[in-house]
Amino acid sequence: MDTIHNGTADGQLRSTIGLELRVQDVMTRDVISILKYESIMCVANILSKKNISGLPVVDREKRVIGIITQADILSMVGVRKENTFKDLLKHMLGEPLPERKIGDIVGDIMVSPAVTIKANLNIAEATKIMDEKKIRRLPVVDDKDVLLGIISRADILKAVIKKLQWHSPDCHH
Repeated sequence: MDTIHNGTADGQLRSTIGLELRVQDVMTRDVISILKYESIMCVANILSKKNISGLPVVDREKRVIGIITQADILSMVGVRKENTFKDLLKHMLGEPLPERKIGDIVGDIMVSPAVTIKANLNIAEATKIMDEKKIRRLPVVDDKDVLLGIISRADILKAVIKKLQWHSPDCHH
């Protein structure tokens, strides 16, 4: 049987959180983006230094045109499941790897078009899109596709936990 907190059954609370919280309430607004003409090394540096796994690619008007991730960069240098560590070492010593994506700029390897989401949609919708597309983050855009922020699985999880704790005052962890 469900426990009652503040007049709401836990089950009911859980099922409505995803509909109550909007993307704009949860997204990261201070988002780093990159132009498609930037070098891949520049992106790799940003991802590494900031400890993030992907960046939206924008045009000069800040409209989202693609996305670039750590996985895209790794596949470019030949890090695929079928490549052995020996292959990777050879590559680092100057030998080309098979099936390498050629290119030095973001536009050559980014995934385009990017899957995006509007700020006024709820987080249940964001989660559904991420699950269907098997992606971890969604650039948040306005009606003109201009970048407003980014929402990740981690952002959603953090928001849901915060909301559940607020409704459960007996949780002291």
